Amino acid sequence: MSVISWITKRAVARTKVALGLSEPFKPYDKPVDWNQPYDTLRRRWVEVPTTNWELSSTADLLSLSDDALLAKWEKSRLAFTTGPEWDHRGWYHTLYVDSMRGKKVVDIGCGFGIDSITFAQHGARMTFVDLIDTNLQVIQRVCRSLGLTDVKFLHLKDLTSLHALDTDYDVIMAMGSLHNAPVEVMKPEYQELIRHLKVGGRWLQLAYPKSKWELSGRPKFDKWGQMLERSPWEEWYDVPKLLSMLEPAKFDLVLYHEFHQGDFNWFDLLYRGT
Repeated sequence: MSVISWITKRAVARTKVALGLSEPFKPYDKPVDWNQPYDTLRRRWVEVPTTNWELSSTADLLSLSDDALLAKWEKSRLAFTTGPEWDHRGWYHTLYVDSMRGKKVVDIGCGFGIDSITFAQHGARMTFVDLIDTNLQVIQRVCRSLGLTDVKFLHLKDLTSLHALDTDYDVIMAMGSLHNAPVEVMKPEYQELIRHLKVGGRWLQLAYPKSKWELSGRPKFDKWGQMLERSPWEEWYDVPKLLSMLEPAKFDLVLYHEFHQGDFNWFDLLYRGT
């Protein structure tokens, strides 16, 4: 994001606050215990983004017929990847979809599967991992409706659940799922995931940039989570912070990109081993 765009966006945000147009802050009202991180996160992420402005309970989505559920998924993908929102997810679909063909890929925190199902449609051998069983049930039904068979599913009950993953993935992708808890809570998950990525594999991650946090007024991360996602925690990541989460493993930076007018950042790392 350019300096001028950043200043303009900050000025707009401050003006909204001054005029009382921004949504008031509401404290997160569900139990938070970072000694039980998966239970804490599970209370929040029973909903998945289906548009930029809509969250849907996957329990509700499961009540739809197969045709209606597939139509909902296809509409959601269009909403996130075409027209003005091509700069949201469409750009990295265009960039990566062909290179995913034949690759063994795991999506950590798959949610509604907009990215991972798309890659599976183009030949990726996909494993979907999620905290929420109903999220995975939705993904299974969409995959079945699309005729996708080279897919696997793993319910992330706790950190030990990841032990069941194969150890030769070509790609680990985390589209907004590895910055939702304090770094000291998340680091064991990062470390476990590295064991399942083969040397020469790629680590793809979508997160929030530091500039977005600064634009929000540098709030504490628990408050920032409520402001952004109605969640218990959201934390910015940059390249040094991400690499510190992965140490002592060695990664080369292939691509770093801030996009969607500075709302998100993208990391593409090449795994060099330990």
